[in-house]
Amino acid sequence: MSVVALSGGVGGAKLSLGLYRTLPPGTLTVVVNTGDDFDHLGLHICPDLDTMLYTLAGLANPAQGWGRRNETWSLMHVLEALGEETWFQLGDADTALHIVRTWRLQQGVRLSEVMSEFRRRLDIEAEILPMSDSSVATWIDTDAGELAFQDYFVRCQCQPSVRGIRFGGAENARVVPAARDALTAATLEAIVICPSNPYLSIDPLLAIPELRTLLLERHIPCIAVSPLIGSAAIKGPTAKIMKELGLEISNAAIARHYDGLIDALVIDPVDAGDAVSLPVPVFQHPTLMSTLDDRTSLARFVMDCAQNLWTTC
Repeated sequence: MSVVALSGGVGGAKLSLGLYRTLPPGTLTVVVNTGDDFDHLGLHICPDLDTMLYTLAGLANPAQGWGRRNETWSLMHVLEALGEETWFQLGDADTALHIVRTWRLQQGVRLSEVMSEFRRRLDIEAEILPMSDSSVATWIDTDAGELAFQDYFVRCQCQPSVRGIRFGGAENARVVPAARDALTAATLEAIVICPSNPYLSIDPLLAIPELRTLLLERHIPCIAVSPLIGSAAIKGPTAKIMKELGLEISNAAIARHYDGLIDALVIDPVDAGDAVSLPVPVFQHPTLMSTLDDRTSLARFVMDCAQNLWTTC
């Protein structure tokens, strides 16, 4: 058996950890958003990939969900003293990873190969793959002008009002071969769309024509977990963006957003009343993942749902 998860950063990494702890070793492939990757201070930064890497390795900062635990900040103190911008915080241990990745990329090694090397070095028995080895950049059209993702998300703290989102380079990007193989494997039992921000974290993956086609042509269950609980996002600007784009802040809107790509949506019991209005089958289970038990419980439930859907796919 094998399972593919499509994920962004913190929220997606939580469910991916649950899947990783639940599934047999070597059976999970996580395909991760790279639309928020960028070059900073001469280093190539991959926030969602690194959040996934640290989470599955047990190295993530438990308080914030991203970055490394027990991090130190000498680099940032020196940069500040030298008058450099410090709006994007880079911990010392985290920076070491960026240095190695940048060096490997400059040597001509593909990003997917670099990440496979990192996960092996950290003894992770799951494949962590970028959605593409080509550059795909998320740009946010706002009332303050068009902003690169990290300018919107980190420097501006998601405050500008969003008018539109585009993914530069997606139309010509190709899916990483290992991800394509995972999505077409005869052993594949389920595809899981993690509860990451659909518009900022999952849409960059779906903007790659090849990846969207693979999902549309699948013959196995694809289940999404809603990022909303009680018409609000637990973390991040999902609900804010939906409102600014003129969308209803509801699980029905999430289901419509994934129309044709999913066979079912998992929602929190708080939103049980939404079930009758959704255009896809609905499964209910607590989706707030505060603890490791929460994450493994939701992961097991999602896999049970996939088994229940096999007869309809």
